[in-house]
Amino acid sequence: MQFQQLQYFVAVAETRHFTRAADLVHVAQPSLSQQIKALERELGADLFLRARGNITLTDAGEALLPLARRILADADTARHEVLELVQLRSGRVRLGATPSVCTGLLPDVLRAFHDRYPGIRLMIEEGGSHDLVRELARGALDLALIVLPLPTPSPALTSVELLREDLVVVSSPDAPKPGHGRRAVRIADLEGERLVMFRHGYDLRELTVAACRAEGFEPDFAVEGGEMDAVLGFVRAGLGLAVVPRMVAARSGRGLRVTPLARPGLHRTIALAHRSDVAPPRAARELQRMLLER
Repeated sequence: MQFQQLQYFVAVAETRHFTRAADLVHVAQPSLSQQIKALERELGADLFLRARGNITLTDAGEALLPLARRILADADTARHEVLELVQLRSGRVRLGATPSVCTGLLPDVLRAFHDRYPGIRLMIEEGGSHDLVRELARGALDLALIVLPLPTPSPALTSVELLREDLVVVSSPDAPKPGHGRRAVRIADLEGERLVMFRHGYDLRELTVAACRAEGFEPDFAVEGGEMDAVLGFVRAGLGLAVVPRMVAARSGRGLRVTPLARPGLHRTIALAHRSDVAPPRAARELQRMLLER
């Protein structure tokens, strides 16, 4: 099995077309087809069902695809690792983070990293913790900032807690004060309030909904389905309240009233994760150090 054959296989699997795959990897289509057939002979199984105008993966192809992607991703990481050995003057870091972490924690750290290593490209992917864990596992990310605990812990990942952050209630200054004007809002006070809620898959959504149900009520959504910036904008417009991290509220406080939650409140734990079986590239390890020392 050759590395190049895996490249060709993944290209065909993703395009479902031999000619388009050949264009993608810059090789003649007959050469690509020959290499795919050679790979199939090596493995002793067909990888594609070939019908006119319809290319689909066989069961063997479905089994090989995630492994091939991981091998290619690891090889790509190895190339960048070598490039970064020259005093971190070039290279990249692929960092995943939840949108609220991108808004609250990352700007200052990434600015400091960029000032120190201007030649390193920072590639940021936003997503929910579940999606980021999946991207880490398949080698598409070097590091990820995720929210703990994960419903299904992954033994393939190593994580270290970075910070524990309070959640607060934000509302429009023109709207009535939440919690009947008290200095701190109880979760029970959110019953009957209209909430601006994040989209499904957002860690903050799951945490807020679970807290409301623990108090015996279902939250009432005025608007749902937004990302962080949209949620804050809807709150400023007076559409409802939202529960957000304190760090986000502090950075986005203009036009927002911020009210703490009464004890015991709500908290979330942010952790920095990477694959257990592969050490992060050198540039990623330097960003990791800066995040842990922030």
